[in-house]
Amino acid sequence: MSSLFNPVVAAITVRATLGRRRAFLLAIPAVILIALTLILRASHPAGGAQWPDPVLGDMGFSVLLPLTALIIGTGVLGAEIDDGSAIHLLATPIRRSTVVVTKFAVAAMLTMVFAAIPELIAGLLAPAGRKLAVALFVGALAGSVIYSAVFVMASVLTTRAMAVGLLYVLVWEALLGNLVGGVRILSVAHYSLGVANAIYPDQNLRAGLNLTTSLVLGVIVTVGGLILATRRLSAFAIKGEPA
Repeated sequence: MSSLFNPVVAAITVRATLGRRRAFLLAIPAVILIALTLILRASHPAGGAQWPDPVLGDMGFSVLLPLTALIIGTGVLGAEIDDGSAIHLLATPIRRSTVVVTKFAVAAMLTMVFAAIPELIAGLLAPAGRKLAVALFVGALAGSVIYSAVFVMASVLTTRAMAVGLLYVLVWEALLGNLVGGVRILSVAHYSLGVANAIYPDQNLRAGLNLTTSLVLGVIVTVGGLILATRRLSAFAIKGEPA
C-alpha cells in the first residue's frame, strides 16, 4: 500500500483543496439537505411521513453526492494540470500510479466527509429510523469512492472535466438515469442506491439495480477509471523520468 499511497502528496492535496475558496461551496449542498430535512420533519407528522426515502434518496444521490464529488474529484488533480503546477509533482520520482491513487483516495475521503456524513445526519433526523440512515450512509460511501474515480479520471483525460462532469451528472444521471432503464447500467447514482436499497429494502428509494450488479459494476468503473487515469498521466511523464 505504501507504494500506491504517498502521505506527503495526500497532505498537500488536502491542504490545497480545503484551502481554496471552493471549500466553502462544498458545505452548501449538505446544509441545504439537512435544513430541508428539518423543515419536512417539522411540517409532516412522524407517523405518516412518506417523504424521507424519495427525498433523501433523490436529492442526496442525484444532487449532493455527485456535485460534491465533481467539485472535489476534478480539483485534486485537474487544477494542478490546468495551472501547470503538476509538472513539479511529475518531476519527482513518485510513480504516476501513486499520484493517481493518492489523489483518488483524498477525493474519496473528502467526498465522504462533505456528502456521506451529511446524508447520515439527514437520515438520523428524518422520522424513518436508523436503518434508513445507515443505508443512505453506506450507499453514499460507495458512491463517494466510485464518483471520485470517475471524476479524477475525467480531470486527467480532458481540460474541461468540470463541464463534462456537469453534463454527466445533470443529463445522464439526473435526467436519463431516472427515465431510461438501460442508462442505469452506467449510472453511479443507481450503483449507490442499489447498495442502500439492499440494506433498507424500499421501492421509494427507486434503486434501478440490485446489490450484486451495483457492486460488480462499481468495482469495474472504479478500477477502470484509475487505470485509464494512470495511463493518461503517464503521457505527461518528463523525459528520463520513470512513468
